[in-house]
Amino acid sequence: MKNLKRYIKYGLAVVLVTGCDTKQLHDLNINPQALNEVDLNFIFTSTELAIASNGTTGDNRYIDWRTNIGMCAYAIQHLASSGGGISPGDKYTSNAETNAAPFEFTYNDQLKNVAEILKQSGPGGFAEGKYKNMRNAARIIRAFSFARLTDFYGNIPYFEANQGMEGIFFPKYDTQDAIYADLLKELDEATAGMNTANGDEGFGDADFIYKGDITKWKKWGYSLMLRLAMRISNVDAAKAATYVSKAAAGGVFTSNADNVWITMADGPSEWVNQNGISRAFNPGDGGQPSYLSATLINFLKGTNQAVATDDDPRLMIISGGIGDWTASSYTPTELNPVKQKGMPNGFDQPMLDKLEGKAVDVSKTYSRINVKMLQDADPYMIMNYGEVELLLAEAIERKIGSGIAGTAKSHYDAGVKASMQMYTPYDATLTVSDAAAAAYLTAYPYGTAKPALEMIGEQLWVNKFFNWWEAWSDWRRTGFPKLTPTNYPGNVTGGIIPVRLRYPTNEVAGNPNYQTGATLPDDFITKVWWDK
Repeated sequence: MKNLKRYIKYGLAVVLVTGCDTKQLHDLNINPQALNEVDLNFIFTSTELAIASNGTTGDNRYIDWRTNIGMCAYAIQHLASSGGGISPGDKYTSNAETNAAPFEFTYNDQLKNVAEILKQSGPGGFAEGKYKNMRNAARIIRAFSFARLTDFYGNIPYFEANQGMEGIFFPKYDTQDAIYADLLKELDEATAGMNTANGDEGFGDADFIYKGDITKWKKWGYSLMLRLAMRISNVDAAKAATYVSKAAAGGVFTSNADNVWITMADGPSEWVNQNGISRAFNPGDGGQPSYLSATLINFLKGTNQAVATDDDPRLMIISGGIGDWTASSYTPTELNPVKQKGMPNGFDQPMLDKLEGKAVDVSKTYSRINVKMLQDADPYMIMNYGEVELLLAEAIERKIGSGIAGTAKSHYDAGVKASMQMYTPYDATLTVSDAAAAAYLTAYPYGTAKPALEMIGEQLWVNKFFNWWEAWSDWRRTGFPKLTPTNYPGNVTGGIIPVRLRYPTNEVAGNPNYQTGATLPDDFITKVWWDK
């Protein structure tokens, strides 16, 4: 019976081919009663929400909870957990949902939406020649999403990805170097192609990020180009230099007003409109532990841990103090900066009890994330000006590219200051004055307190709080800060900090191209191409 069905299937195909021309075949596949044109403005808005983990997949907490927090925030030691929640990055364990979430959500949400926009606005689409700015903005988002995806796994389906409608159900894997080369080319073309004269109808209303401001979109495109160029700088210095120079010439972010934020709201749907990071930590919702790591707290408390005068001004912005956070309220019991205390990574409750010499109540012992940045309607940070300035400082310091005005020190100082002053969209009280930022830079002068590249790496690490997946990539590339691995009993890495995710089991079992194209061996300590 199986063979009979097979022959009938292919036999019908032969009859159709011999009896119809190509146009007739195409027309037979169109249901005249169906909706064959889609509102690209709506799809574009959904795409922007999707890069904040809030697309059409129906659970805005999922990918942040499992991967951004569960693996990345713990692996790079911004957070620590004594147990509970999802935290494979704390003790180097394996969690199938953590591994699978970026692969499944990224392909099935933002990249699927982008593919539809590009198809319908491209040759043969119903909107061919229209929506030029939206098309190029979608290409920028596509580069952002694919870069993050390949940074998680290494080799992934790229050139054949999201082409199920064209009959490609098992896309081939592409090497990370080939993917990065194309992503940089795409950013170059898409950013240059955005123009106020294009006049896309409805783009400003559909655009949650910049409200159709083309100048800001071009800045993001070139800033993202700078990030990707620096990410490959250890393995392809020539290509990195080319695109760092292009980014500098094109014009990157120049202030925190250029930052990429996705607007969130309390309603109408908690699963789509609310901030998934906030929901993951909320005791009345996700309940993920929110304790800050000793590594981060000690860094923010500065050289002299016994006084507050040399603290990083972000200490009491990132930390909400020590206290009890329930579903109904947060009651801080210790707001003195000097007494802030981070939880060590890789410890469970009995180990903490032994370390402290008593039964430890973690809520009364360790600092938590500031709840002012964990409200459901808080905006979602995608990329910021502080990172860009720090990358420019690194490029000058390492002599990568040309055409960057200023000195490594001037860009470093600007990057640190911007990183300190970018939190007010969460809450207006989270301010750092110019004087406080200047005092910190005086206390820890560039290239003096520590080697210049180490200071840049450490500041990139602090800058990416909440954006932990990018902090993980920065740490893997730069090696800074110098993190001490944990070695929890039964861990799956042999006491090595994880440096990539494993592929989803469904992909391993279901795509025949996995064995010949994936990054192997498929474990947590096999490095991706740019990680040298």
